[in-house]
Amino acid sequence: MPDGPHRAVFLDRDGTIVDDPPPGYLHEPGRVHLLRGAAAGIRRLNQAGWLVVTVTNQSGIARGLFDAVAYEAVQRRLGELLAEHDARLDAAYFCPHYPEITGPCECRKPGVKLFRDAQAALGIDLLRSYWVGDRLSDVEPARALGAGATHAILVATGHGAEHRAQAHALGVAVVPDLAAAVERIVQAE
Repeated sequence: MPDGPHRAVFLDRDGTIVDDPPPGYLHEPGRVHLLRGAAAGIRRLNQAGWLVVTVTNQSGIARGLFDAVAYEAVQRRLGELLAEHDARLDAAYFCPHYPEITGPCECRKPGVKLFRDAQAALGIDLLRSYWVGDRLSDVEPARALGAGATHAILVATGHGAEHRAQAHALGVAVVPDLAAAVERIVQAE
């Protein structure tokens, strides 16, 4: 990877890129299904020179519902599905904690530790980056890290529709899906 600051798009995984089947806690590779337009959107970001990084809360690990090996298996399957569409993730970060069980941590979104880790590892310019997800906690780090609400996009897939009113009140854009979020990002640059 070339030196210098890179623009990144930080994506939530479940409900943003892939279906989040009930009751949640996706941990079986066979249940990984890309949401419509997600692969094409990620491919478009790849082609435009954006780093694409997933940051996801995986409290099912702390709850004992699955382990980090199962998380990694789902990530591998996601990578395979994206590769079928000539798309890729540049990095993936996850928080395995759940405050009621493990106590507070700095990596659970909307905490910013995993974004800072990605910044250090990949040379990311956070002020030029975007945050996309289906929950406010996915996009709140944009403001906390200095990029502001204009770099936060809530998708209406997954749980996004439940957070629409709050997002609008905070000045966060709400779009139908990841493909629409990517269109907005590419148009802004």
